Amino acid sequence: MTVASACAPSSGAAPSPETQAPTSTPISNVTGVTATSIAAIPETSRHLSLALTGDVLTHTPIINQARRNALLLNGASGSESPTEYQYVFDPMFARIAKLISSADLAICHLETPIAPAGEALSTFPFFGVPPQITDAIANSGFDRCSTASNHTYDRGTRGIDATISALTASGLEQSGMAHVPSDIEPKVIAINGVKLTHLSYTFSYNGLNLPDDQQWRSAVIDPERILRDAKKARELGAEVVIVSMHWGTEKDSHANSMQTKIAERLTASGLIDMIVGHHAHVVQPIAQLNGVWVFYGLGNILSNLPTDERWPANSQDAVIATISMTITSSGKVVVDRPVVHPTWVDKDHGWVIRPVLEDLADPNVAPGTKAVLKISLARTAKVLGDYFPK
Repeated sequence: MTVASACAPSSGAAPSPETQAPTSTPISNVTGVTATSIAAIPETSRHLSLALTGDVLTHTPIINQARRNALLLNGASGSESPTEYQYVFDPMFARIAKLISSADLAICHLETPIAPAGEALSTFPFFGVPPQITDAIANSGFDRCSTASNHTYDRGTRGIDATISALTASGLEQSGMAHVPSDIEPKVIAINGVKLTHLSYTFSYNGLNLPDDQQWRSAVIDPERILRDAKKARELGAEVVIVSMHWGTEKDSHANSMQTKIAERLTASGLIDMIVGHHAHVVQPIAQLNGVWVFYGLGNILSNLPTDERWPANSQDAVIATISMTITSSGKVVVDRPVVHPTWVDKDHGWVIRPVLEDLADPNVAPGTKAVLKISLARTAKVLGDYFPK
């Protein structure tokens, strides 16, 4: 992909500490407890629910709407300072917040870097967006983001640092960018007692090159490197490894040969439990390879790609993929069949992310809006209809 075609608009998280092995007391030192009685205590399964989304792509019209939202909020609050709320993106995510926040772990993809302090905002072709976007992501219920993308280096190393800092300030964790070399290494987090590692990689940086002495700032897709990282995560104690991949052919609802070949290799390793894809800006298929679920592309959860001759209308379609997994008492990871919830970006009402099925069933949604939602639903159903809620 060339810069000229990528993501065109219309006219820190702190690293999670590695999970430490719990200290234990020798059985011989525990009064009244024997090895036999310990063995008799049944182990229980652990469960984890996830919500996964694709690209958050903050174009100029979305930034302008966030500024209008801020001005309205300042007025409603009686603020005397017009800068109290500079940009407010929260209303755009409000309709999906209930579903996102219901998951034990919700992961988005933040495609664009945050503009460094004191530098002007920018969008296509080199993005630098307001830090307040991370507040909205956090407030809607997301826990972490993948951040390795073709726009990772748009604003240089300062943009990477600003992005991590903004995510950290919003209480979000991330994978795919690094302040220091250790940040890019696999980390193990614990959620519901499940030890998990989340990794993030991109196919390129749009022709830009990281400095020779700072190649660790992000991570490009290299199957050998991904497998090494996954193996290290397992050695650190990870029971579940999730890999986010920024890949695929823009505008194409089919997975390309690069995606399918790499997915086959990674899933055959036995080291990876799920692959989550984005970048194509349209939804792509879901497949189960070697017993592992692969989401080739989840679409744009938020964007303003111009739906005309430049971009197809389905660039405003996306899905929220929900999936549950169980860690059995023997340590086996059992992953349920995913369910996808179609979404559509409503540009006419403030770039609101609409949950399509929910809004179609809502008597308060205008007939004109429902008509467009039905068209969006039909587009998404052609690719992922088998995974809609039953």
